[in-house]
Amino acid sequence: MAREPFAQVAVGETRLSLLKDGEQAYPAMLEAIASAKRSICLETYILKDDQVGRRFADALARRSRDGVEVNLLYDAWGSSVSAEYLRTLEDAGVRVLQFQPVRFRGRLQAVLARLLRRNHRKALIVDGTVAFTGGLNLSNEYASLEDGGGGWRDTHVRIEGAEAHELERLFLGTWRTHKGAPLDEARYQAPRRSSSKVRIIGNHFRKDRKDIRAAYVRAFAQAKRSIHLTHAYFLPPNRVLRELKRAARRGVEVSVILAAATDVTLVLLAARGLYASLLKTGVKVFEWEGRILHAKTAVVDARWATVGSANLDGLSLRQNLEVNAVVEDEGFAQAVERLFKDDLAHCRRITPEWLDARGPLERLVSWLAGRLRRWL
Repeated sequence: MAREPFAQVAVGETRLSLLKDGEQAYPAMLEAIASAKRSICLETYILKDDQVGRRFADALARRSRDGVEVNLLYDAWGSSVSAEYLRTLEDAGVRVLQFQPVRFRGRLQAVLARLLRRNHRKALIVDGTVAFTGGLNLSNEYASLEDGGGGWRDTHVRIEGAEAHELERLFLGTWRTHKGAPLDEARYQAPRRSSSKVRIIGNHFRKDRKDIRAAYVRAFAQAKRSIHLTHAYFLPPNRVLRELKRAARRGVEVSVILAAATDVTLVLLAARGLYASLLKTGVKVFEWEGRILHAKTAVVDARWATVGSANLDGLSLRQNLEVNAVVEDEGFAQAVERLFKDDLAHCRRITPEWLDARGPLERLVSWLAGRLRRWL
């Protein structure tokens, strides 16, 4: 049974549920899978053969056996699944596609392109009408502590309405491009009319590679009162960083929650290399303490909000396949704002004194890593 979401908001005919952590997101996703009648499309960067991965595999297999067309797309670099795990899915009729398997053959340029360009999206679409996206992968790290997981802090959104079809369209485009099994096209003819206030923005390798970055830049440039960011990996490209600082200089209250504990230490050190310049322009910097922070959200003026898979770094905004939901609605934006303020209670504020108190080696490594953020 799904647990109550952090917030539920209606935007026109679209229903949005803001989901905090795996504790809320996983039960809602499994409930949606169980309700599928025609099709399930599941896309993830990390899929593991662990308790969470097996729960989802069992749910997908059950619906496939009942005649639902089930498509599973997982990234070869990010995932860790056994041959037995995959065979169990395929024996149940689940159509499985590994995104860009790691192969060291061919021209060096082609090998590097395969290695560096990953599918970082997290999306579940059921019957083209209910969809989920955000930061959660499928592994024990994201499950609640009560369920034996790592309790990582993350945010997802459930979308019920025509916008789910746009997530499905992105999934099917990747599926076809990378030679997934033939589709029963009749199962995917969903309505296309959607709310102008809810948009699905996806990065592609060639077309629209910078749409998510452009959405952030535009929102920051138009901000009048506040910008509140929660980002696990914060190495923004120059244009994004510039607009954030400009907003702070013109009097916008800019606050960012970043990770104090991380699974990628070099990225944390590089982010800390940016703190001094952020503080000088008036940006308030906080570090989340305790469980690992993995969320990627933003809210501007309590009117514009985004939840998605894209980090504010070069890999997400230039290299990877990503997807974000962007919502221009006060009700939803204020819910994201409440979530941000709740998270502040678990943070320490970064001050110039805290920066100066770090050891000389850490300060040097942070400075160097910050200069190299384009390649991290």
